[in-house]
Amino acid sequence: MTQAQLRRPSRPGVDPLLRNGHVLTVGSLVTSAFGAGYWALATRWYGDATVGRSYAAVSALMLLSGLGQLGLGNVLVRFLPQAGSDRPALIRAAYTAAGGATLVGVLGFLALIPVCAPGLGFLREPAAGACFVATTVAYALFALQDGALTGLRRPGPVVGKNSGFAVAKIVFVAALAGSMPTIGILMSWTLALVSTLVVVDAWLFARLLPTDRRGNPAGSEGGSEVRPGSGPGSRPGSRPDAGPGAGPVARFEPPAPARHRSGSVLGGAVLRYAGAEYLGTLCWLAATTLPSIIVLEHAGARESAYFSLAWVVANTLYLISLNMGASLLVEAAGERAGLAAGCRRVLRHTGALLVPAIAALVAGAPLVLRVFGPGYARNGSTLLQLLAVSALPHLVVATAISACRVLGRMRVVVAVQAGLATAVLTLTVLLLPVLGVLGAGVAWLGAQTATALALLIARRVWLPDTAGRPA
Repeated sequence: MTQAQLRRPSRPGVDPLLRNGHVLTVGSLVTSAFGAGYWALATRWYGDATVGRSYAAVSALMLLSGLGQLGLGNVLVRFLPQAGSDRPALIRAAYTAAGGATLVGVLGFLALIPVCAPGLGFLREPAAGACFVATTVAYALFALQDGALTGLRRPGPVVGKNSGFAVAKIVFVAALAGSMPTIGILMSWTLALVSTLVVVDAWLFARLLPTDRRGNPAGSEGGSEVRPGSGPGSRPGSRPDAGPGAGPVARFEPPAPARHRSGSVLGGAVLRYAGAEYLGTLCWLAATTLPSIIVLEHAGARESAYFSLAWVVANTLYLISLNMGASLLVEAAGERAGLAAGCRRVLRHTGALLVPAIAALVAGAPLVLRVFGPGYARNGSTLLQLLAVSALPHLVVATAISACRVLGRMRVVVAVQAGLATAVLTLTVLLLPVLGVLGAGVAWLGAQTATALALLIARRVWLPDTAGRPA
């Protein structure tokens, strides 16, 4: 198989790799738009200090839920396409492990708040604490749902559930503003997460998985229908993407996974991958969630609010690269010979999308932040511009990490994410006293740029040759 054959479509003009990435990206952008609207409304109904503390609490729960997920979300993406009849057991095992680990972690965090995050002391109050625990565990399972649906090549429901969650948050945050002025923001996350989680899991376990056990392909939704042997080693979509109306594509039937002696798909290969993936996930979570808490502790709640909402906006650009990387991971997982061509397509295509988007956000930063209030535009515009520019080097970082996951070079994945997290957090702590909240933006841009340059210099490590081996 040549590189050009990586998931090439049976219908001219339709590239599953890019199409799947586009669907994931569109879904993420829609959800991000709702998210930005959510925080814009929250700034109208709640004080700036409450918004700052609440966003820091949300960052903490995302960090804790990420720790509790044990890297199992990407494990589901990577191994569910090959799991066959073991899919329900694999998903249940992931849920059980992640739910238990997250519960232990969040209870430990609450006990240590006076030591590690006194600015979040309000979470030790009974109502806020119970809300925080429920939200953190629910978010861990909610994230695993994305991995399960992506691994089953059901992108449409991922987009739908995340959009539904975003809309529900807005409804709840408005309804609770009068009765819960201090914890209404956090409670809105709790109610929206739990309701969405229950509905989607009921459909997933009662309808989708039994259908797959009867032999229907996991990718039979909409345009992701595939037929064995209908093309040269092709296989359907990846993550939240392929929508209705997309044409049929050839499907590659991957070899059965190596199994543990017990018959479970959770054999040695899965566990080794999960362990390394978990370490990398911890580093990424630290880089993306701890800065807002650091700003809260060192600069105060208002500065944390300015940083947090600038990050909410800039993060939409990061989602483009992350989603294209997710599509690359699923599409190339069984066809390494086409990985190099896929990497280059992702870099070229995503770069062409990012450059004008970054330019527009840099030029319009004051106008965008004015949606949250004049204080955000006055104090966060330059910060937003720095964060927006950092999305371009992140494209190289995200693509390299996805390629290394396909190649099984998990030590490189961990090393890259650990180096990035160390640089971001160290520079944030050093620059905050000198530059104020702007220092967090400089830290993020500097760390992403340095990591991307290192990866380009060492591209032989992650960009494979035509045989699918690292060059």
